[in-house]
Amino acid sequence: MVSLALVTATLDRSFWLGAMVGTVIALVVLGVPTAVVPNPFFVRMTPTQPLDVAFWLISSPLIGLTLATYVAKPAQWAVDRHSGAGGAPTSIAGIGAFLAIGCPICNKIVVGLLGVSGALTVFAPLQPAIGVASVALLAVSLAYRLRQRTRDCPRCTSVTGAIGLPADVG
Repeated sequence: MVSLALVTATLDRSFWLGAMVGTVIALVVLGVPTAVVPNPFFVRMTPTQPLDVAFWLISSPLIGLTLATYVAKPAQWAVDRHSGAGGAPTSIAGIGAFLAIGCPICNKIVVGLLGVSGALTVFAPLQPAIGVASVALLAVSLAYRLRQRTRDCPRCTSVTGAIGLPADVG
């Protein structure tokens, strides 16, 4: 089990800056094309539901935090042997968030496969489940990436000794 002290030992300014930038990028990338954020470029055929906004606001910070684990590596780390680990689940979860937030009629793949009536009667009721699965997968992916961060952190040895944990806790 990774303790909170171990995780916070690896979170420096570059991590939080990366998380903020990643969150803003995720808010824009998810919110503009799905028209959760009203804009002149994309028009939503069905009204935005409260769950669309909730999944958008929950997924974006999770994506930003997870992205920060990839880009914000403290300078004292010689080699990050797990730099790409967890990428596939994160990507799948991001696509799931996009599908959960978007208008079912505006999704050309869904309309092509199911038709407009199928998009509304089959896909639209599945969107909340897709959103929950996406948020869960993003949270698991973030936890995994943070755990990998503590395993590769030379600074964590001093933290484990200071809080009385064995050095091989990761």
